[in-house]
Amino acid sequence: MAAAAGPGAQARFGSPAPPPETGAQRCPFPCSERQRYPEETVNIVKSAFTGAVVGWAYGGLPAFYQGRKAFIERSHGELFQNRADAVQSAHRAGLRSFIRYGWRWSWRVATFVTIFNTVSTGLSLYRNKTTVSNFALAGAFTGALFRMHLGLQGLAGGFVFGTMFGIPAGGLLMIMQKLAGETLQEKRNRERKELYEQKLAEWQSRLSVTEVLSQTESNARGEPEVEMARESRSY
Repeated sequence: MAAAAGPGAQARFGSPAPPPETGAQRCPFPCSERQRYPEETVNIVKSAFTGAVVGWAYGGLPAFYQGRKAFIERSHGELFQNRADAVQSAHRAGLRSFIRYGWRWSWRVATFVTIFNTVSTGLSLYRNKTTVSNFALAGAFTGALFRMHLGLQGLAGGFVFGTMFGIPAGGLLMIMQKLAGETLQEKRNRERKELYEQKLAEWQSRLSVTEVLSQTESNARGEPEVEMARESRSY
């Protein structure tokens, strides 16, 4: 029981850390205190997957029809075993175009969305508020990054395009959060406060138990000393 009051017990029963107050403490994306991935990270992954699917559909579907049409136009003089063979050949040509051009658009859109959401989420966490300027800066940075290989003119064009994309996209996201009744930052702050209060209550409960055990141990040590003092007086 004596070891319970040592330095190890103090480290174990130390006061819980308060919620982060500075931008540097809020900005990283680690696993949360509840041993699950934070909602910001989950949203970034979901948006990347959605962007990949949308990009594949945007680039692949038109390419499928164009590839199928081009195959039909080129194969007027070719001989097929039957009508089903001709249809299958046309579909295979369209499928090749769908995979080829769908993949090109898919990874580009997914990368753009991922960078955009990562930067905007990081700015929102650092500043502890969601504003249109966060999305405008994220769009400008992402657009400039995608077009920087074209030189200064491409960099400026990407900056302008990204800004024009970020403002309406950010406004739409903010409207959706307002309709939900609680923004992501408000939800995160509320969860952190609730978790801190829960940990503080548990720490106070453990601390009171430790004090009771220490007092019981002190009383148990004092009783033999009192008995020995009484015996010495009797002699």
